[in-house]
Amino acid sequence: QVQLVESGGGLVQAGGSLRLSCAASGSIFSINTMGWYRQAAGKQRELVATITNIGTTNYADSVKGRFTISRDNAKNTVYLQMNCLKPEDTAVYYCNLDYRRGMWSTYLEVWGQGTLVTVSS
Repeated sequence: QVQLVESGGGLVQAGGSLRLSCAASGSIFSINTMGWYRQAAGKQRELVATITNIGTTNYADSVKGRFTISRDNAKNTVYLQMNCLKPEDTAVYYCNLDYRRGMWSTYLEVWGQGTLVTVSS
């Protein structure tokens, strides 16, 4: 089975930086998309950034210019570099993986356990 392990969350002051990591393990034939989502207290989960295995990226308008998503295919790991953090970035951040187990299989989806990012003013 495929699992995602997240790390890198913590408490920082506004204007600071954090780097989140998400490592995938298990039987993975190919990855379509890896991404980051976040859920603030009392709000629905929202997309932060995604990246495909050919390098196409997509960002939420609220993080463009501040966050950068990247990947290390050899390690099956995706990163989220977060700069110029704002209090409104405070949320639990979840890693998401869209993958397939075989050449002809359909794509499956798995979520990480979440890592808390708290930005103080």
